[in-house]
Amino acid sequence: MTLVEEIKQLKKEKNAVILAHYYVNDDVQAIADYVGDSYYLAKVAVDLKESTIVFAGVQFMGESAKILNPEKTVLLPDAKADCPMAHMAQIERIEEVRKEYDDLAVVCYINSTAELKMHSDVCVTSANAMKIVKALPNKNIFFIPDENLGRYIASKVPEKNFIFNDGYCHVHKAVTADMIKRAKESHPDAQVLIHPECTLDVLELADYIGSTSGIIDYATKSDKKKFIISTELGVLYQLKKNNPEKEFYAAGSVQICPNMKKVTLEKVRDCLRDTSGVVEVSEEKREKSLVPLKRMLELAK
Repeated sequence: MTLVEEIKQLKKEKNAVILAHYYVNDDVQAIADYVGDSYYLAKVAVDLKESTIVFAGVQFMGESAKILNPEKTVLLPDAKADCPMAHMAQIERIEEVRKEYDDLAVVCYINSTAELKMHSDVCVTSANAMKIVKALPNKNIFFIPDENLGRYIASKVPEKNFIFNDGYCHVHKAVTADMIKRAKESHPDAQVLIHPECTLDVLELADYIGSTSGIIDYATKSDKKKFIISTELGVLYQLKKNNPEKEFYAAGSVQICPNMKKVTLEKVRDCLRDTSGVVEVSEEKREKSLVPLKRMLELAK
């Protein structure tokens, strides 16, 4: 029996479904039941009928799935796969800002720990952040934990006053304007598609700025044939699968998330077989972090 066949058999035995983020390894995306970005997978998780969710991604994703589905078993193939940015905000700083600004909304990127979500008013993803921030009645926005996404949204919503947090995605921050310019010199007829977790000087060079799913949709619908991709390179699997006749080039060689790549087919098999990597969230943490997650799902409709 092949590894893929073994996983399929275990899925049936355990009444399990596999969710995979665009950034995990190609072979893991290939065996997943649902592949998407954080927002899509958060929505999908709410309506699943299976009793077990295998989340091929990093810790905060498994936590969010468990918070939204407390009655289900949520498994992480690699429980040590974490997102450094998810920890890059301080509870003490959130409380300081709340005291300093009235009419404040703490807007928490879904790429964050349950602990940070507990102290926030609403969650957002890169796909829905602009829509949600515009819909909020609050004048003052404390955007955590990613400064770069916050600055991009602020540039598009000038009527709001943003307070920024010193956090970042190391993969997207590593992309430089010089890298984009060199890629453009090598492929002058290619459009540049960039994720908003990159810095503003990089975003200025984009033909399109959007979430991972937005980049895939744009490239798929475009009549252009060549694209330079500035996000984690796991996205190339879906881009090439959806657009076999088009050409995709990496902006550079640094666009790899080592934590996402920890998720392998063997680990997917093992967590299903052994019921390992179980995600646990305390009832207090679940109740408090559920509020901003639910508000995100409502405002993003």
